[in-house]
Amino acid sequence: MGSRVNGSRDQYSEESVPSISQLKPWSYALEKPNTGSVFNLAWSADGTQLAGACGNGHVIFAHVVEQHWEWKNFVITLTKRRTMQVRNVMNDAVDVLEFRDRVIKTSLAYGHLVVATSLQCYVYNSRNWNTPLIFDLKEGTVSLILQAEKHLLLVDGAGLYTFSYEGRLISSPKFPGMRADILNAQGVSLSNDTIGIRDKSDEKVILLFDALSGKALGDGKPLTHKLEVVEIALDQCGPSSERKIALIDKNRDLYLTSVRRLGRETKICKIGSMVHSMAWSDAANILCGIQDNQLTVWYYPSVVFTDKELLPKTLYIKDGSEFSHTPHILSYVGTKVTLRQGDGSLVYSSVPPYPALLHEYSASARWEDALRICRFAKDQSLWACLAGMAMTNRELTTAEMAYAAIGELPRVQYINFIKEQPSKESSLAHMLMFSGQVQEAEATLLQAGLIYQAIRVSIDLFNWERALELAVKHKTHVDTVLAYRGKFLQTFGRKETNKRFLQYAEGVEVDWEKIQAKIEMELSKEREKAANASVRSSVASRR
Repeated sequence: MGSRVNGSRDQYSEESVPSISQLKPWSYALEKPNTGSVFNLAWSADGTQLAGACGNGHVIFAHVVEQHWEWKNFVITLTKRRTMQVRNVMNDAVDVLEFRDRVIKTSLAYGHLVVATSLQCYVYNSRNWNTPLIFDLKEGTVSLILQAEKHLLLVDGAGLYTFSYEGRLISSPKFPGMRADILNAQGVSLSNDTIGIRDKSDEKVILLFDALSGKALGDGKPLTHKLEVVEIALDQCGPSSERKIALIDKNRDLYLTSVRRLGRETKICKIGSMVHSMAWSDAANILCGIQDNQLTVWYYPSVVFTDKELLPKTLYIKDGSEFSHTPHILSYVGTKVTLRQGDGSLVYSSVPPYPALLHEYSASARWEDALRICRFAKDQSLWACLAGMAMTNRELTTAEMAYAAIGELPRVQYINFIKEQPSKESSLAHMLMFSGQVQEAEATLLQAGLIYQAIRVSIDLFNWERALELAVKHKTHVDTVLAYRGKFLQTFGRKETNKRFLQYAEGVEVDWEKIQAKIEMELSKEREKAANASVRSSVASRR
C-alpha cells in the first residue's frame, strides 16, 4: 500500500538543513494510516521515500511532497512525486511541470530551476517554463545542487560535476580521499570561477578549485585555518582576482580571506564572532549572518583588507527580537534575507538597497553617482563603505570626501599627504602603508630606486633596525637614520644602547644641514623623474 507525507508549506530543501545542534526538530505533518502500529521505519538514500513495517503485517510506503522553493517572484511547489507547480506571484500565472521519474533534488536561483530526478536533470529558464534542457545523469542519487550565476554544481555518490545551464559538462574536480556522498551545503561553495570544498579528512583545510578547469587553484596548496571549519561561502560578484571566501570555525568566529593568493602569504582576517549562519548576497558582495541572535549585515566586508578600523562602521545590525531561538539563514536574494526559525517557520528580513547600488557604482568607477547616493541616504555606514571602496580603487579625492563625512580627520590628512608625494611610486607605497601592507610598500619603493623614501617608511614606523639595515645595504643615508634616531631618543630623554647604532655613530658625522640638503636633492630628483615620465607618456598617447 502507498501513502504520501505532506511537508509543511516551509519544507526544507535538504541542502539547506542546518545541523541538529543548530536547530530543534519540528513536526512537518501527521499521517494516521489504518495499518496498526508502525514498528520500524527506513528512509531511502535520497531522503524522498519512506518505508514502514506495520503491526498488521503490511509494509507502508510514503513519499515527501509539498516542498516549496522561492526565488524573487516565483514560488515552486512539488505537488506529486513527478509533478511541480510554478506560480508567478506578480500576475498569478501558473505552470505545471511534469517529469518522467520521481523528483529527488531541486534548486531555484539565478533565474534557473534545476531538478534532478532518479535518471535525468532538468534545467528550466524562468523566462520559459515550457522547454527545459534535459541531460542524463550517470548516477541517480544526486545529493546536492548548488547554483552560481553562470553554472551549476551537481554532487552524487561518484563525484562533483560542474555544468553550464546549457547542459554542457564543464569540469569534475577530484582530490585524494574524496567522498562525495558526505558533502553538504555547509562544506561546499560555488561561484562563477571557483569551487570551495571543506576537506572531511581534515576540517581545518579548504580545497579550492577552478570551476572551469576543475584543477586546484594557484600552486595547488589548500587554504588551511587554525581551527576546524564549520561552514564556508564564496562571494558571488566581481572579477575572479578579487574572489573572497568567508568561513565560520568551530568557535563560531567569522573570517574572510582572498581565494587567489598569487604567491603571497594568506591573510585571514576575523570580521565577526558568535556567528551561527551566513550567506552572501546574489547581487553584490554583501555578507549577512546571524551573530549572537541578531541579524548582522557586512555591507563591505573586504574593507578589512584596506582599513580594518572602518569595518565596524560598515555594519547594519537588526535586532533579533523578531526572531525565535537560533534562526538559520536560507538565502539572501536582492534585498531580502530568508531565515528559518527554530520552530520551522520562515521569516523575511529586508536590507536597505543602497549598499548594493554603491557596489555597482564602485565597480564601474561612477564615483560621482556614489557620492550622490551617500548624500541622499545620509547614512554613516554608506560613507564608510564608500571610503573603503575608494581607497581600494585608489580614488583619493572620493576617499577624502567620504572620510571627512564620517569625521576621520587623521585619515583625511594622510590622504592629502599621499596626494603631495612627488611620484606615482611614492603615492602607491603610501596607499599600501595606509592598508597596513608595509613590506609591499617598501618593495615598491626599492624597486623604483627610491631608497630614501624606503628608509623613511621604516623611520616613520620607528623600525630603526630595518632603517639602518637599508641605509647600510645601499650605502646611503646612514647619517639620516642616525640623526632621526638621536632626535627620537632625545625626545624621550633616553640614551643609545643599541650596539649597531653605537658602532656606526662612531664613524659617521651627523650634520642636519647636510642631511636636509641631501633629502631635498633626492625629492627634487624624484619629482623631475616623475615629470619626465609624465611628458613621455603624454607624447606617446598623442602618437
